[in-house]
Amino acid sequence: MSGLILNAFGNGLCITADMGSGLWTAAAVNLNKWFSWNTGLILFAFGVINAITNQFLIKKFDGKRLVGQILYVLFFSYFVNVFTDLLTYAGVPNLPIVVRTILSCLGVVCFCVAISLYQRANIVMHPNDDTTNILRFFYLNGNSTKAQIIDFLPPIIIILIAAVGIHNVYSVNIGTLFSFIFNGILIASADKLIWPQLKHNFKTQTD
Repeated sequence: MSGLILNAFGNGLCITADMGSGLWTAAAVNLNKWFSWNTGLILFAFGVINAITNQFLIKKFDGKRLVGQILYVLFFSYFVNVFTDLLTYAGVPNLPIVVRTILSCLGVVCFCVAISLYQRANIVMHPNDDTTNILRFFYLNGNSTKAQIIDFLPPIIIILIAAVGIHNVYSVNIGTLFSFIFNGILIASADKLIWPQLKHNFKTQTD
């Protein structure tokens, strides 16, 4: 639960600081600008698609995993909306640009630490982060940086398509670049520095 809250807070901080966010969140924001869909609802839809995709990546049906991830993303998308509203009310969007840039990068750090914690615990996690976990341990010999880069390709495509539709790009800035470069590094560093006793228990077998 703490990982979920920290993850949602980090994403909410990135959205309200408006100096760039993680690519999946940026993709949701751009679809929001294009179609006026609720950002939390878009994040929920992304999560459901990721959860289903994971079933194919692990090469078997895991009902407990699927239901757990859908429930996780349901609460996650709700809390992103809550934190976005609270931080907006607190005046984060009106802060000086330098402060908002720092807060945006801090938001990235927050959700990377959260990802590290619940990926290692491997109880229930955001389906998108399980995707990177699966890629990391099933296909990439434990390399978190490569897994994150592969996972970034779909939201980049979504952002580019949305940019054609709305003739603009939103929520892509310094924080996005920071996320793109450092996500995998931050997660790997948090594995070693934040609660190092918590070890990965991810199973690579498919049976």
